[in-house]
Amino acid sequence: MVSHARWKFARDEKVAQGIAESPEVERRREEISLAFDLGQAVYDRRVALGLSQTELARRAGMTQPQVSKLELGGTVPTVPLLARLARAMDAVFRMELFGSSARVRFTDLDGDTPEAAGRASGPEELEGPEADEDRAPRVAQG
Repeated sequence: MVSHARWKFARDEKVAQGIAESPEVERRREEISLAFDLGQAVYDRRVALGLSQTELARRAGMTQPQVSKLELGGTVPTVPLLARLARAMDAVFRMELFGSSARVRFTDLDGDTPEAAGRASGPEELEGPEADEDRAPRVAQG
């Protein structure tokens, strides 16, 4: 599977070469990018809180595989699901849209973002059975 960063780099190379994409392809790319960004925001908040995917799933009324798929950008969550996730993580969900870009994050109820302070250089690699459950999604470059 191609990482989000490689996919975006390949797309940017095509644009630089003057290769245009159809509006449908561009729309789909924006949707995929949003799914990755939403998944990354869920992952960042969950890790900052020290929660496992299983615990977040229990709190949000989901299954662990659903949380995993969401974190990996495999689905775009509905607004009601985002609200449940925010409650489950004691957070405020924020989404800023500008042009074809979006910035999404979960912040503390007082507005702070612990994930910014809780993650220095990136997710650590896990080994053993916990690795499958808590595997970090590809970091979206934007």
